[in-house]
Amino acid sequence: MQVLLFPHGGSGNHGCEAIVRTTSQLTGADVVLASASPDEDLFYGVGDCCRIIKDRITIKRGTLSYLKAALQYHARGRKDAFDRLVFQPIFDIADKCDAAFSIGGDNYCYGEQHYLYLINRELKKRHVYTVLWGCSIEPKLIHGALLEELQRYNWISARESITAEALKAKGLNHVTLFPDPAFALGRKKTTLPDNFVKKNTVGVNISPMILNYGISKDTVLLNYSYLIERILKETDMSVALIPHVVRPHNDDREPLSWLYEKFKESNRIFQVSDRPAEELKEIISQCRFMVAARTHASIAAYSENVPTLAIGYSVKARGIARDIFGTETRFVLPVQSMTRHDNLWSSFRWLMEEEDAIRGRYQETMADYIKRAIAAGLYFKGK
Repeated sequence: MQVLLFPHGGSGNHGCEAIVRTTSQLTGADVVLASASPDEDLFYGVGDCCRIIKDRITIKRGTLSYLKAALQYHARGRKDAFDRLVFQPIFDIADKCDAAFSIGGDNYCYGEQHYLYLINRELKKRHVYTVLWGCSIEPKLIHGALLEELQRYNWISARESITAEALKAKGLNHVTLFPDPAFALGRKKTTLPDNFVKKNTVGVNISPMILNYGISKDTVLLNYSYLIERILKETDMSVALIPHVVRPHNDDREPLSWLYEKFKESNRIFQVSDRPAEELKEIISQCRFMVAARTHASIAAYSENVPTLAIGYSVKARGIARDIFGTETRFVLPVQSMTRHDNLWSSFRWLMEEEDAIRGRYQETMADYIKRAIAAGLYFKGK
């Protein structure tokens, strides 16, 4: 069986990398990854689990294909004429595939994605079995054109219950609930940073994205800064600054470097260098606690039984925490709620107080939760 994975921006987003690796493993298929950044994927070694193709072509003015697209656009009103040409590599490979997985878990949370609508419609015309894989969607967005789009998929696998229930409430009966496939990602041995104290280090992740969701960038940074200040003053733990997305214009290392410069004289804070998802998971597994803005940094921590505070801005963080702990309260701090300088420290202090109870919850639930993520692959094989 051959399976197509799309859309994929590149493995510099290590959450996307984790999804590609685990989907390849769980489906047991011959996987073709349609990527916007093949060189990035090859750099992180993703070529060892799938075949990588460039997902789009550059349109050159004056070529016959360009003129045909221009004619369709202007004379026939085909607004998708140029996108249809750009994404031709996906359509060509789809003809040879048994299924196509749309793997951008929250792509439908950021306004109407017309290029995804186009690709999905074209795949359906070609009789390809289509899957929306490991998705999270804000319930208030599920209407109109998006609802019509979701109805086209053969199967929707929601990664948390808030999304699954909202989809079913809209009459979509081809929805199942399975945890994010990245829960099944393995660990790979790697060199730990100097001064890393196993099981007594707090992993800290912050993203440029959450800076834009808070009431102000300064308020979010001040919360992180105060958190680290209190950890260094009131505990004997070290702090590891862990990037999980290192892409142009969306690089976790930028705010993390600012934090490092502020506290580097303590000699108890250090920056984790960029590396593949399985190695980042190994480092996160050695932490005592994790504070994570990136969803897949929190998933790496959850799956390794590390007490974790997720800094959330959307349904995905709330839904995943609710499914693991029975509630998102206390386990997710919405970035929009950071109104004082000590909101983050206050939430983290509760996490420390509840450390034993949280670890006990993991012992009761996490093994089965990961098995359910793996079961999504078995479900697909039985389709």
